[in-house]
Amino acid sequence: MLPLFLGPPEFRLWRNSASIRANRSDSGLCNRGLIIYNRAGFSRTKAVTIPPTKPRIAIGSDHAGFCVKETIRTYLESAGYAVSDLGTSSEQSVDYPDYGKAVGERVVSKQADFGIAVCGTGIGISIAANKVPGVRAALAHDLNTARLAREHNDANVLALGGRVVTGEAAIEMVQVFLTTAYLGGRHQRRLDKITAIEKEERAQAAKR
Repeated sequence: MLPLFLGPPEFRLWRNSASIRANRSDSGLCNRGLIIYNRAGFSRTKAVTIPPTKPRIAIGSDHAGFCVKETIRTYLESAGYAVSDLGTSSEQSVDYPDYGKAVGERVVSKQADFGIAVCGTGIGISIAANKVPGVRAALAHDLNTARLAREHNDANVLALGGRVVTGEAAIEMVQVFLTTAYLGGRHQRRLDKITAIEKEERAQAAKR
């Protein structure tokens, strides 16, 4: 990949690429983020790695999803993610719509980049989250559905079933969801149609 020149000519900025990863064993460099080299003294100068910014996460669950939610939250915090825990705080019975709504609103208000919502099956809380305009909550049961939720649907909320998946499986799905990029292309046309439906329904509701 061709270098990008930013600022004075003595500095060269390379983006993370396959060629950098291929040379990793020779250079001893980390293969994450952006790497800046001194052009004039490449062999004598240490590389400066700029780590990528991790997304902010809003997480919430009802009582049935509490244990899995806590497992996910603990993992995310230990991995360096900024996490907003919107409850619940125990296994005492509560109503999942409250938490699906809270997670969805935190995402669409841009106070969080992604949301994670957990109830017993993941079905009810995903329905509730999707009632918030702008939310695309996807219920995942395995790594493939977690990946496709991002690649094809640009999902911004991951819904999980606390009585369906184990804590370990939930963490693996969260990892895939948060590190998978939306593919765009033909999928954007379909998302545009979903957005159009949402706008039409809101307009009709305003007239009633």
